[in-house]
Amino acid sequence: MARLILPLMFGIAGVAVLMALGFWQLSRLDEKQTVIAEIEARIGAAPVTLPEAPEEARDRYLPVFAEGYYTGEAAHVLSSQREQGTGSRVIAVFETNAGRRILVDRGFLPDVARPGADFASDTVRIVGNLHWPRDATSSTPPPDLARGLWFSRTVAPLAAHLDTEALLIVARQDGAGVAGLITMPVATIDIRNDHLEYAITWFLLALVWAGMTGFLLWRIRRGTA
Repeated sequence: MARLILPLMFGIAGVAVLMALGFWQLSRLDEKQTVIAEIEARIGAAPVTLPEAPEEARDRYLPVFAEGYYTGEAAHVLSSQREQGTGSRVIAVFETNAGRRILVDRGFLPDVARPGADFASDTVRIVGNLHWPRDATSSTPPPDLARGLWFSRTVAPLAAHLDTEALLIVARQDGAGVAGLITMPVATIDIRNDHLEYAITWFLLALVWAGMTGFLLWRIRRGTA
């Protein structure tokens, strides 16, 4: 029996740790679902006047409106849509009636619609949500300025390139029509929430660990280990 004590303790400890990790992921799932519900409520709230000095930590997803016109300047961020194929997110320059130059994510434009597209407009009213996308990674390449193609919607470099405030509105009402352009409002579906998958993984590992421990104990008792 003495030979069983150490592997049994090791097995119990392993199962306990793996189960604890699974339950921790379930608690994180509850927290994330609460956060997502709060974000959804904020995204759909009544829009307010564009703040003078928005802050990322305070104003992410804030619904706003602005009046002015699209200057026609734009950057294209590589993107794709299942039913539309490859294309780009159009990040356009919008000048407000107060003279502020800001960025507006006008949505998705298929490659076939890009040639000859005119992004300038008369005076319009736009409605959308302030956003600071975090879609760049260490492997994101620099923009291909020769082709006018970017690979991230990170605000600061786009603003520097287009000479605007470091401020992006993701439009839900674009205000001006462009042939083929599909508005892509902010949505919580883009927020990663894989805690349930992680929890299931930890619980399955705990089950495997328990099974392996039981098999080892069985072999020890039979004198074959």
